[in-house]
Amino acid sequence: MKHIIVLTGAGISAESGIKTFRDADGLWEGHDVMEVATPEGFATNPELVLDFYNQRRRQLFEVKPNQAHYELAELETDFKVTVITQNVDDLHERAGSTNVIHLHGELLKARSTIDTNAIQEWKSDLVLGDLCDKGHQLRPHIVWFGEDVPMIEKAVSICETADILIIIGTSMQVYPAASLMHYVPENTPAYFIDPKPNIDSKTGLTVIAETATVGMKILNTFLKN
Repeated sequence: MKHIIVLTGAGISAESGIKTFRDADGLWEGHDVMEVATPEGFATNPELVLDFYNQRRRQLFEVKPNQAHYELAELETDFKVTVITQNVDDLHERAGSTNVIHLHGELLKARSTIDTNAIQEWKSDLVLGDLCDKGHQLRPHIVWFGEDVPMIEKAVSICETADILIIIGTSMQVYPAASLMHYVPENTPAYFIDPKPNIDSKTGLTVIAETATVGMKILNTFLKN
């Protein structure tokens, strides 16, 4: 079985109704990114940060995977597929993808503020006073700005095994995630799906200038034939 590596970003979840966090003015849901997505922001105003992610988590239960998520899951019938996502939602898993790596964490998990490996499932609001087994405050299991991306080395090693690369709904401007496309073997067939692609075909990518749902339907048909 050929191994397809899929890199996904906010664009694939946007069609399910999940906001992409950052507005045109650079604010995240009306907040400066430094307030709600950094360790310093959490130290300064933990209640604000917890509330911000509680709202994101609640929204997650109101949305469903879209056809692009299902098309990706369907590829597993004919290919080995690994999804490497910058998204913190669980829409890939809900659609049936069985091998998903979350580079930036997961909304439906919480972790200890002391032990980064003390991670647990968390589907309700997270508030001050919610503690890990060792008595320390829990925080969202999200990789904030300025923090290491613990899954990046695993993602790099997986990209090195790619037979086909698919990039969907990401600007490929956020590092280190943006660097992953450079680790696939040379001459690997690569496809970039985005309605407003910021990469031209001269980079070696086949550009499909469509939304995730339309683009994946086109690509799925092509790959299976």
